[in-house]
Amino acid sequence: MTTYTPKSILITGAAGFIASHVANRLIRNYPDYKIVVLDKLDYCSSLKNLLPSRSSANFKFVKGDIASADLVNFLLITEEIDTIMHFAAQTHVDNSFGNSFEFTKNNIYGTHVLLEACKVASGQIRRFIHVSTDEVYGETDEDAVVGNHEASQLLPTNPYSATKAGAEMLVMAYGRSYGLPVITTRGNNVYGPNQFPEKLIPKFILLAMKGQPLPIHGDGANVRSYLYCEDVAEAFEVILHRGEVGHVYNIGTKKERRVIDVAKDICKLFSLDPEAVIKFVENRPFNDQRYFLDDQKLTNLGWSERTLWEEGLKKTMEWYTTNPNWWGDVTGALVPHPRMLMMPGIDNGSSGSSQQAVITKSNSQSRMVVRVPKSGSAGGVASPRKPSLKFLIYGRTGWIGGLLGKICEKQGIHYEYGKGRLEDRSQLIADIQNVKPTHVFNAAGVTGRPNVDWCESHKPETIRTNVVGTLNLADVCREHGLLLMNYATGCIFEYDAEHQEGSGIGFKEEDKPNFDGSFYSKTKGMVEELLNEFENVCTLRVRMPISSDLNNPRNFITKISRYNKVVNIPNSMTILDELLPISVEMAKRNFKGIWNFTNPGVVSHNEILEMYKNYIDPDFKWNNFTLEEQAKVIIAARSNNELDASKLKTEFPELLSIKDSLIKYVFEPNKKVHANGIA
Repeated sequence: MTTYTPKSILITGAAGFIASHVANRLIRNYPDYKIVVLDKLDYCSSLKNLLPSRSSANFKFVKGDIASADLVNFLLITEEIDTIMHFAAQTHVDNSFGNSFEFTKNNIYGTHVLLEACKVASGQIRRFIHVSTDEVYGETDEDAVVGNHEASQLLPTNPYSATKAGAEMLVMAYGRSYGLPVITTRGNNVYGPNQFPEKLIPKFILLAMKGQPLPIHGDGANVRSYLYCEDVAEAFEVILHRGEVGHVYNIGTKKERRVIDVAKDICKLFSLDPEAVIKFVENRPFNDQRYFLDDQKLTNLGWSERTLWEEGLKKTMEWYTTNPNWWGDVTGALVPHPRMLMMPGIDNGSSGSSQQAVITKSNSQSRMVVRVPKSGSAGGVASPRKPSLKFLIYGRTGWIGGLLGKICEKQGIHYEYGKGRLEDRSQLIADIQNVKPTHVFNAAGVTGRPNVDWCESHKPETIRTNVVGTLNLADVCREHGLLLMNYATGCIFEYDAEHQEGSGIGFKEEDKPNFDGSFYSKTKGMVEELLNEFENVCTLRVRMPISSDLNNPRNFITKISRYNKVVNIPNSMTILDELLPISVEMAKRNFKGIWNFTNPGVVSHNEILEMYKNYIDPDFKWNNFTLEEQAKVIIAARSNNELDASKLKTEFPELLSIKDSLIKYVFEPNKKVHANGIA
């Protein structure tokens, strides 16, 4: 028997249930294989499913959609992919009755994009393993003693299985027309840890844990076969190495169970009375009575089922009771007939941008951003059901931290302030365990007292908070599967030859910092670069923050209105009244990566003070001085720059330009009636 040895494998849908077990197994067992995992992080996938592999040198995660041809082509070339294991798909039958077009888009079009990319790669791909389902065979006769074999006719009966059969036809066609080395698998139901609870077994377990009824479609006499996830992962390991090109392999078991019996077995595990707990509900529009496979072909390759039903079910129950909040709020998935739009609107790791795919190496060696077209959007399905939010905020005594608390109160979001010091890891872990947040906000940091000059003579304290503390918090959040919203600074750039003052060309998110004239900016630039290695962080570059509270001494307008002299240089700035609520929305959507967190455009010191004079104090006067003159009265240099806010503007089109935002959020609410007509 010939054994195939891959070098670089692309696994699609790898943050989902079955594929994550396969990916973790291959990464663990074959350190010489490079494993690139691609997932758009839909509602039923999570980066937490890949935690066992995160520290492995041969693991790389890519957030993106298989429907993005540009991204797929890029990956095949740059990662030198020779093997594809294609798991990515919409899989839930109930959902397919209500959202069938999504199934066509994901399962057929997505597969077609992959196949076309392999064709274009011209001989580079040595294996394309397409993961299908036993449901493509349709219903098996109740009295059949021999299961469907790989050459049986495909007779799908629901939109889900129809799209999987359609995808199979494309795979077969590309194999025959273009010689693509394809292998197809068709598997029975799989169960085990990490499965999203829209599926029968995890749904029943979670409902049993809550003491709620177990809803059974129809009379519960429908028969299904179940394989434990690790056995299935081993099956894919065998097919990868020993499967023959052009062949189809059933992954199945001859042990069958009625749905009613599955419910009773789960009741037994929880010591519940089936008569009292099981509830019969309306059946699906069509519910296949039985799927039965002939698995002899795979058995001939040396694979066999290892895990007994009772053992696997107990392991699964123990995992869910130990990890009850793995998927967050899954109320919409636990109803008798869930639909995709009822699922939590949680992205489970999304960058939030429809224009990005983020590639990260877990060995902390590289990170790159790939621009892909709108059609390659990796966003999840929105949901009208709001997930239960709870924010843990650091920086209670700070300006931004205090404003965040007020926003949470206004929006009815539960929140608590962190009690621990950022540099003390044990205190941060205690905060997370006590609060159990859905998101963490870091508004803590050393900016100087009263200004950044303080940092020049307090370097250890600045490093301790701005660098060590921030990285500590990011790492603790990563270990707990939490998104960290980190308020950073844009004061790590200064105008240069490519970004000249007045040119309108601003620094973009991917540009490297070019200003370290102050120790404060130096530490901020350093920590931003290091945070790139944490895929769970959203970095928001704030600049010269302004709010409607003109009595706050930290307000940039308050500061310059009290100076004897000011420089007059256009800068990007952040109107907190407008942008802080946007940061909360970004958290809800689980945005990641770096964002220039300023209003579009620039405004000069003189323009702001002219507005101050017109709206607030008609007698106000000020004087200017040059940068050279300023340097004589300050210790550390100051940053002046324009940040390109187009990425943020694309996601939030209603975002106002800096001057319009100043008028709407700051000066109009504070305007005074006086002689020159402002009323």
